[in-house]
Amino acid sequence: MSDTSREFDVVIFGATGFAGELTARYLAEHAPAGTRIALAGRSEAKLEKVRSGLPAAAHDWPLIVADSDSPASLDAMAARTRVVATTVGPYLKYGEALLSAVANAGTDYVDLTGEIPFVRYSIDKYSELAASTGARVVHACGYDTIPSDLGVFALHRRAEADGAGTLGETTMVVDKFRGGLSGGTVDSMRVITELARDKEQRRLLLNPFALSSEPGDRPPVFQKGAAPSDNQMGKASDVDPSLRGGIAPFLMASYNTRIVRRSNHLLDGAYGPDFSYAEAMRVGGNAVTSRIAAGGVALGLGALFGGLSMKPTRRILDRFLPKPGEGPSEESRDKGFFKHKTFTTTSAGKRYVAKVEAQGDPGYKATAMMLGEAALTLALDRDKLPDTHGVLTPASAMGDALTERLRAAGMTIEVESLN
Repeated sequence: MSDTSREFDVVIFGATGFAGELTARYLAEHAPAGTRIALAGRSEAKLEKVRSGLPAAAHDWPLIVADSDSPASLDAMAARTRVVATTVGPYLKYGEALLSAVANAGTDYVDLTGEIPFVRYSIDKYSELAASTGARVVHACGYDTIPSDLGVFALHRRAEADGAGTLGETTMVVDKFRGGLSGGTVDSMRVITELARDKEQRRLLLNPFALSSEPGDRPPVFQKGAAPSDNQMGKASDVDPSLRGGIAPFLMASYNTRIVRRSNHLLDGAYGPDFSYAEAMRVGGNAVTSRIAAGGVALGLGALFGGLSMKPTRRILDRFLPKPGEGPSEESRDKGFFKHKTFTTTSAGKRYVAKVEAQGDPGYKATAMMLGEAALTLALDRDKLPDTHGVLTPASAMGDALTERLRAAGMTIEVESLN
């Protein structure tokens, strides 16, 4: 139900950027009739140009001029809407003023950040304020990290419904994938590699429980063996007997796993005392060649992050990597897809697999759908949401309601019993 105490249900901040325009297009095509949406960005002329290229449903959407460098403009924007959906990153560079605006205004918020230090900063500085004003600040509402977070949440719900105990060792495997890195993700990686030069920031980045605490509490100290490695390699059958080939490190595992662990923390440990979580990607079907492929993936990821951390190699990489605001053609976006399988064994010995799948390039078309539906969930389904506020995760803020919306939008989120 729309909240008439605010002028808008959803404001898309960064609508003139590549991801912002895709999200606006998605909402123009799929938002329920009567949803009050506005487009926001730095340039009214650019906003008008974007709006003119959207489907007819968007042609009367209001335009809001707002800038990350103008806190007053963000305060005014946040006060007018129930939800702000922002695609303006890297969030460590451009995100703080908007966090302040929504937390003070009691406005809900969704973003696409994949930046651990930004989420940690958000928790420490704004979670208590947001909770006091009734705001839900929900990070990681795109491919990073909704498929991971809702996949585990779905396993928890199924095990709970079956009386099968709590979750134990749980691993998400990227089974099939077609898509590319977004320019925004690459720019965030550049920022993270710069931060990693600092000892304290590096310690935060390497701590698998970096986000599993509240303001004023130090993140749990990482002890060797307390969590699975973010660089999973080996036989896929070690994860589940149904899998063949090998597993290799997954680029976003170090971020996704921390969001999932935070969900468990915010849900008061509902996943269980023996819950552990890891991510990997499946490579090849042959035992020998897949092991070589896994090694190649690990080396490639190491080279990418290493190259971005040094100015000479970064200049070379910048010639080839996508830049913020750039993205693939519509044809390429339509051909993309992802298929994840998340396996668990419960405390009662039950084995389950959650299948999370969607059509569309994961970092672009599918992400626009996930961000758009997350914003609609907060704006229109408030009676279905848990009574929790502050700095949250997709699962802890919107679990069942968001799952329902994404399924209706065509995304597969289903759980099967394996024994």
